[in-house]
Amino acid sequence: MECRPLASPDPSREKVSSMSASSNIRPNMQRLWATLMRSAEIGTTAKGGLRRLALSEDDGIMRRQFRDWCEETGLAVRVDAVGNMFALRKGTDPAAKAVLVGSHLDTQIKGGRFDGILGVLAGLELVRTLDDHAIETRHPIVVVNWTNEEGARFEPPMIGSAVFTGDKSLDFALSRTDKDGVTLGQALETIGFKGADTVGPESCDSLFELHIEQGPQLDEQGLQVGIVTGAFAVRGFVVEVTGETGHVGPTPMSKRRNALVGAAQVILALDAIGWSEHATGGKTTTMRLKAEPNLLGILPDHVEMTCDMRHCEEAVVIRMMETLKQQLPELEEKSRCRIAIREGWAYGGMRFDAGCVGLVRDAVQEFGYSHRDLLTEAGHDAMHIANHLPTAMIFTPCEGGLSHNEAENVTLADIEPGVNVLLQAVLARAL
Repeated sequence: MECRPLASPDPSREKVSSMSASSNIRPNMQRLWATLMRSAEIGTTAKGGLRRLALSEDDGIMRRQFRDWCEETGLAVRVDAVGNMFALRKGTDPAAKAVLVGSHLDTQIKGGRFDGILGVLAGLELVRTLDDHAIETRHPIVVVNWTNEEGARFEPPMIGSAVFTGDKSLDFALSRTDKDGVTLGQALETIGFKGADTVGPESCDSLFELHIEQGPQLDEQGLQVGIVTGAFAVRGFVVEVTGETGHVGPTPMSKRRNALVGAAQVILALDAIGWSEHATGGKTTTMRLKAEPNLLGILPDHVEMTCDMRHCEEAVVIRMMETLKQQLPELEEKSRCRIAIREGWAYGGMRFDAGCVGLVRDAVQEFGYSHRDLLTEAGHDAMHIANHLPTAMIFTPCEGGLSHNEAENVTLADIEPGVNVLLQAVLARAL
């Protein structure tokens, strides 16, 4: 079983529109680039990347800048209780539901200038372009900035979109804490973005998300656009290993219950499971270890590990997870520690909407861009939304496929095809 893009079903019964009336319209790429470069000044790192953690002071500055841009453009900005921002351009039909377009403005701790940010600011440029050409749409268009997509400060990631869809409760989200014990709710209050508006999928028609690929395929193959047809299935989870403290000197090997040894057993088992599915695109990761008491001279008695499994097929990632669970008793015996999976989350594994993907494909073909179908292996807010609304994603190439890195880079030439396609696909849906 190879991880290939999922074929879209026949979209003949889906909502479709012609590009013919709008295919001569182009976004102002210099204006978009200027907004991207202004964003790149907020939370800048010494190596030219961004550290703009969700709901930090810098995130607050960026949110206010985005709000100012939206209001200058004539958009009405609403903020919900988890801090999601919705900038509304009205449609001509009061009964028509909104077409969402956007992504996120928060970054990783050592992040790049374009991950997520491109999708939000391209959405802003989209509505500015429609204004430039005095184009009205039947459906409202809403540019959205989702809260805490990255999960670099508050876990799990993609909290804002999960609350929007009802996949996570507001209380769950607001109670998440960062490493300093600050809750997400407190952070929202501090930067002034705990809103009172209620926005949900029932008022929306669809979502389009533009994003850099965060992988090398488009760049290596010299392709201009990625048509994202679906998403890898993802399982994230926390493993807790409990041992016993003891002196590293006199404690005999036979008496030791070193929690780091138990953690090492889990890491090796998890890695082997990933390699067992490597040929079909599967992968497993141990991302973080927190050991206690983490001091010289004493055996650690507690380790918390954050882990991840991914595969293009939901059934396979479920099987991978079951394999790990079945091995836990053996790993406990080897390490003489208790090992438990304490917390978990799941997302992805779906195909995106045939009609929305079809509009993206129509635009790509109209422009004659080189392209390929892709599955997204990274997590995106679109993956939460896709379970509730018709959804599509568009990938642009990024240099070397490098992302979650301060050296992440794109050029205007890299992103212009994707922005053109976004404009045409959204306009076709919204007319």
